[in-house]
Amino acid sequence: MPRLIEAFDTQSCSLEEAIEGIAQSQFDPGCEDSLQEAALWLRRLNNNRSFLGDLLIERLKTQFRDTGIDSGYGPQAIVLSPLRDGVFLRANIWPSERDHCFKSSGAKTFVYDVTHDHNFSFLTSGYLGPGYRSDYFEYDYGAASGYAGERPGLKFIERGTLHQDKLMLYRAHLDIHNQIPPESLSVSLNVMHVDPVQSWFDQYGFDLNDGSITRVLSPNATEVFLRTAVATGQEEALDLAERFGRSHPSDRLRLASYEARALLKGDSQTRDDVWREAELSGCRMLGECAKVKRAELAAA
Repeated sequence: MPRLIEAFDTQSCSLEEAIEGIAQSQFDPGCEDSLQEAALWLRRLNNNRSFLGDLLIERLKTQFRDTGIDSGYGPQAIVLSPLRDGVFLRANIWPSERDHCFKSSGAKTFVYDVTHDHNFSFLTSGYLGPGYRSDYFEYDYGAASGYAGERPGLKFIERGTLHQDKLMLYRAHLDIHNQIPPESLSVSLNVMHVDPVQSWFDQYGFDLNDGSITRVLSPNATEVFLRTAVATGQEEALDLAERFGRSHPSDRLRLASYEARALLKGDSQTRDDVWREAELSGCRMLGECAKVKRAELAAA
């Protein structure tokens, strides 16, 4: 489960002080001193019981004009600071099943009952309300190939609640959780650590019925660019896709190259030839995905 952080402090601070303090800590989840310093500032911000309400009221008054708000990775996320040296702060609103937004948008809009890990580490604290609940699991990310249906050996740890003042570190590629709506509307605060290379490391969704990987959740713009370039049919794009398929260090991009090339083929046999090449690539993830694609072609 996420690591509990003991950062006791009765002081409170403003949002601006927290932003500056966390920046000075050069928040790095892999450095204990840096981690503890950032956690201390998050604790102090958590102790400020009025800053978030004041901020929301001000933004509502201005109808969000000139606020520079960007996506914080979900519809309920409120970005509290700009990205600075790979770190930013956000608040997350967690509706209960009784709240109108939950009823109108559905559970999955708020990532409830979507079991997943993260390809980034972040600090979180319970700021308001009883907090969302989670079933926590761990697994060996390095041993997983990443294909749909793979069972990487999820280990159940416990069910826990991010109650007010609780402070935890979610660890990239280790902690898995299945979130359950809180009993009433809740808010958490996060210190996010963004690594420039994280988009090359997969974030997975999981099926708790059999403990299998369902899909990759983390988008990668390079995949979209590659698929679009191949769709143009230009020879240079096809050559690049073939090279990527054979030797790119990212298995996911290799898979995207085969998928894009297979879509250009006009008949089942030539598509099967593409997937046979992928199956014989020596990459387990590619091989397993290719088997599924070839079986689908054979059954069509």
